[in-house]
Amino acid sequence: MQSDFGSQTTSQSGAEQSRRFSKVGNSNWLRLRTLIFLRWLAIAGQMTAIVAGQRYFDLQLELAFCFFAIGVSVMANLLAVFIFPENKRLNENEAFFMILFDLAQLSFLLFLTGGLNNPFALLLLAPVTISATALGGRETVVLGMIALIFVTLLAFFHFPLRTENGFIHRMPQVLLFGFWSAMAIGIVFIALYARRVTEEMNDMSEALVATQMALARGQKMTDLGAVVAATAHELGTPLATIKLVSQELIDELGDNEDLRDDAALIRDQADRCRDILRSMGRAGNDDLHLRTAPLSAVMREAAEPHLDRGKTIHFDFLSSFDPDLAQPTIFRKPEVIHGMRNLIQNAVDFSDTQIWIEGDWSDQNIKIRIVDDGDGFSSQVFNRIGDPFVRRRAENTSSARPGYEGMGLGLFIAKTLLETSGAKLRFANGTDPFLTSSEVPEQSGAIVEVVWPVEKIVSRLGGASPALGRNQPLEI
Repeated sequence: MQSDFGSQTTSQSGAEQSRRFSKVGNSNWLRLRTLIFLRWLAIAGQMTAIVAGQRYFDLQLELAFCFFAIGVSVMANLLAVFIFPENKRLNENEAFFMILFDLAQLSFLLFLTGGLNNPFALLLLAPVTISATALGGRETVVLGMIALIFVTLLAFFHFPLRTENGFIHRMPQVLLFGFWSAMAIGIVFIALYARRVTEEMNDMSEALVATQMALARGQKMTDLGAVVAATAHELGTPLATIKLVSQELIDELGDNEDLRDDAALIRDQADRCRDILRSMGRAGNDDLHLRTAPLSAVMREAAEPHLDRGKTIHFDFLSSFDPDLAQPTIFRKPEVIHGMRNLIQNAVDFSDTQIWIEGDWSDQNIKIRIVDDGDGFSSQVFNRIGDPFVRRRAENTSSARPGYEGMGLGLFIAKTLLETSGAKLRFANGTDPFLTSSEVPEQSGAIVEVVWPVEKIVSRLGGASPALGRNQPLEI
């Protein structure tokens, strides 16, 4: 009965943690590059359909307005390509407005080319389907309603498909109504279908994560229980003997107060050892004060494996907001330490001699900057920083940077872990590549800036450390 309750609680805890991770991880999971690529395909198809309709079917189209609509889509793609990095991921609002733009642009083209009499009106289902699979339920409902409005308007208001001889291609009213009904039903059905399938896949993924976390935690509890059980078994008999002998000494030393007090102290310490063993069984000897540390201590812990690699690492922690503001104490989250360690490793790998780790804080944000004196991020990979890609290195790369293990996957892991903890990352280079050697500043290499909101990582901002509490019961 006890084991069943423990397993149920473990599964619930793992599922709750997986839902929290899913909420954080999926908020920016749609890449801008994907939507740009799909829009280029749509532009190519629209151009092909217009040219073919005019040349091979003698359709008299409003070419100026048609090319204007396609040109707006081309300009939107070019602006997105030049303004945003290739690895930018869209939040729900940004993805919603991009899909809404594509829906409006396609509807305008259909308005110019026959409305629902144009067989390509079927493509209005595509934006709604993408919304159902990539966005939330509210955004999908809004896009579906807008698509229904566009479909209805296109049934009544449009430029006719007129040939050079004046013949108008138009469906009979009954077929037009049937096509409108099919489009309306398709928008609703396909959106619900895609949404349901996506939710099922997400639920299965979350269940798998929860299962893995439960198994890992269960293994940890099993190992911990074995250690505690072995310790209690080995120390139980000596402690019982010590307590028994000390009690007999107390009874026999009634006339000698000093020796009797010493025997009582031995008995009390034996009882204390018994209580410590019980506490280990409850909380795995997890001291509360080890869960938090000053900002500089956590960063030094992250940098510790790279302090003896032949490069000089400078630490500078001072609040530019208020020099008198005490250094914050932050949570020692494993994802923070591992993510920062990967960033520091990358800086050490690509620096010449020096790396700077600078900490800054205010009442709202905690900021860490990692700067090196190397060549900075190359232009070939700058727009893809944070993407998991692996490429073969040149032969001289390993000799120049013997600690280099490949930056793509390491930075992807670091970026993912730190964003899971609530941080935002920014990558830049510290100098202009066209400066002369005499004009290059000391901090001329890559710059990685990590910023957390205070409420995401700070245990307390200045002030005295609170008293340590008792170890908490394990949540199994």
